[in-house]
Amino acid sequence: MPHALVLGAGIMGLSTAWALRRRGWSVEVVEQDPVPNPRGASCDHHRLIRHAYGAAAGYMRMVDAAHAAWDLLWRDLGETHYVETGVLALASARGTGWMTESRVALTAHGMPPADLDAAAIAARFPMFDPAGIAEGFHLPRGGVLLAERILAALARRCAERGVAFRRARVTEADPERGWLHLDTGEAIAADMLLLAAGPWGPRLLPGLAGRVAASRQIVLYLEPPPALRGPWAGAPMLLDKGTTGVGFYAVPPVAGTPLKLGDHRFSLGGNPEAEP
Repeated sequence: MPHALVLGAGIMGLSTAWALRRRGWSVEVVEQDPVPNPRGASCDHHRLIRHAYGAAAGYMRMVDAAHAAWDLLWRDLGETHYVETGVLALASARGTGWMTESRVALTAHGMPPADLDAAAIAARFPMFDPAGIAEGFHLPRGGVLLAERILAALARRCAERGVAFRRARVTEADPERGWLHLDTGEAIAADMLLLAAGPWGPRLLPGLAGRVAASRQIVLYLEPPPALRGPWAGAPMLLDKGTTGVGFYAVPPVAGTPLKLGDHRFSLGGNPEAEP
């Protein structure tokens, strides 16, 4: 049986381990932190999945395949960690590039969004003040992936299928020869090594420096006011790309998670070992 080492137990590493094990590989996952790893890029209450991506039609089309892959995982897990919320996109000025490009791409994909004016948005979603809203559209498809729960469930399923887990910090990696050096002084090898180390990748593969950058994003976790808890719990994900295509997003408090607001801007710099 061929043997694979997977470095990193975020969503990329765990998905790879799960897929390889299903194809008959012996798999060992090496992770420096607990699983789920609170420092990892894929660990949080939520991640969003939606088709609206402006003019990035190729990215939009990949979302169909992503939904199919998630459905395969839910069947194997015997549980679903996804809440369909729909998508509400807003803009403070008419004719912004991202909104127009999204409409064109979505319509060509057979998913024309329903246009909404400020009054219609306020009537359907009372938590939003119509002042400052110039236009919007709604899509029924799209929702919230419960990220931390997915990681925990996928790690359990991998272990049930016979994937081995080793907690260790890697000091050196050689994908071509398929080996890892650990901080214990031990070296381990396999027929194939897959690096899913996220922001720690450039430390292990210097050739990634300048091509892969650790990045931080500002997020806030909020408690809705009592009168609006119900509307927020049933709200769609909110995308406001602003006039420059940056803006912010909001994740409704589904399945016992908090309401989250996030800034679309990224720092494009930082040390993954440093505290926020």
